[in-house]
Amino acid sequence: MKKIAFLFVTFVLYNCTKTVQNYKSDNIEITKVSKHVWQHTSTLETKSFGDVPCNGAVMVNDGKAIVFDTPVGKKATNELITWVQSELNSEIIAIVPTHFHIDCLDTLEEFHNANVESYASEKTIELAKNNNSSIPKNGFDSSKEFQLGNTKILVSFMGEGHTKDNIVAYFPTDNVLFGGCLVKSLNAPKGNLADANITEWSNTIQKIKSTYPNIKIVIPGHGKSGNSELLDYTQQLFQESSL
Repeated sequence: MKKIAFLFVTFVLYNCTKTVQNYKSDNIEITKVSKHVWQHTSTLETKSFGDVPCNGAVMVNDGKAIVFDTPVGKKATNELITWVQSELNSEIIAIVPTHFHIDCLDTLEEFHNANVESYASEKTIELAKNNNSSIPKNGFDSSKEFQLGNTKILVSFMGEGHTKDNIVAYFPTDNVLFGGCLVKSLNAPKGNLADANITEWSNTIQKIKSTYPNIKIVIPGHGKSGNSELLDYTQQLFQESSL
């Protein structure tokens, strides 16, 4: 009996302390950035900018997960869904595109096929319809709170910048901001400005900084994650554009 009890305790301790490893395949890379937040990165082939790595985020707590921005490509998306379910042992309760471009909702239907509810701002839904893109099922006005166990995720429209509908997601438990394409990685160029409002971009970044002064980690839409310096860099980049 003592041996059986010992084996049982060992099994429980192993499973409780099991470390989830980062994941990388030909289609997607998933990297841990904080205790409850992961970054997913897949590649979009474009004519203007070549192969562009595109970031999204997975926020997890108490066996529930929310994904921000779809990966590019069905294979990458299905790998992400399977990985969250099997490695994080979590149910994906929502997919949230942060604006209407293809690098945010390219594979929305794959989440729908997996019975995951989709949410987006009413502006994003309208623009997606006009762009003949996949349509999120549930809309909200300028902000929404999601509950993950005993903590919240705050999703908000702070103003125009990369697009007129770009939103950000803040996870206060970890002080992590998913800025999406509204936020640039350090030393990045201005990028795709086809739908941008460059005169308001820096003001929008300032509003983010004022609303969430305790941000420690920032995930941009493209490039490397970092700290609040990404917000400072982005603000300065577009302050110069508005002069």
